Amino acid sequence: MSTDMKLEVVVIAVSDVDRSTKFYQSLGWRLDVTPPGIVQLTPPGSSCSVQFGASLTTAAPGSAKEYLIVNDIVATRDELVAAGVEVDEIFHATPQGPASGPDPERRSYLSRATFNDPDGNTWLLQEVTTRLPGRIDPGPTAYASATDLAAAMRRASVAHGEHEKRIGAEDPDWPTWYAEYMVAEQSGTELPL
Repeated sequence: MSTDMKLEVVVIAVSDVDRSTKFYQSLGWRLDVTPPGIVQLTPPGSSCSVQFGASLTTAAPGSAKEYLIVNDIVATRDELVAAGVEVDEIFHATPQGPASGPDPERRSYLSRATFNDPDGNTWLLQEVTTRLPGRIDPGPTAYASATDLAAAMRRASVAHGEHEKRIGAEDPDWPTWYAEYMVAEQSGTELPL
């Protein structure tokens, strides 16, 4: 297929709509306008929302397992804990199985933590700063929030410092280099040298 298809909404089952609405709003999720009987909330920086309501699904409350991508798993976990959410300890994937703490090199896709909503729906936090090749179209590059953009700019700044060491001079066209780096990092294409 050549037409765009973007995931808009994920439906989860909950037993108490009011309790779940309060829980997700306590995480800073935006309450969107919806038809009667449907609650839709959107996580900060997300293009995809979550919906629940009494007649939306026949799934059992607590049966969902969803992923939330974050650019700093430690900061995100700290914010959730400060909001009163019980979040499991951070772990990272290794060839031998899960290991305690974030990935020592903070490589994308490896550091994770989980939490549950009041019904037991599981949310897995996954730290992603650089997407796998082809995961994001490099044409319409965008950042979901000022936090994501600032983090990308910090990574580009560090990489640009290394670039200037390699070329042995100041780079007068640093804005172009930053832009190319940030687009390549986000889309998973080869980073500039």
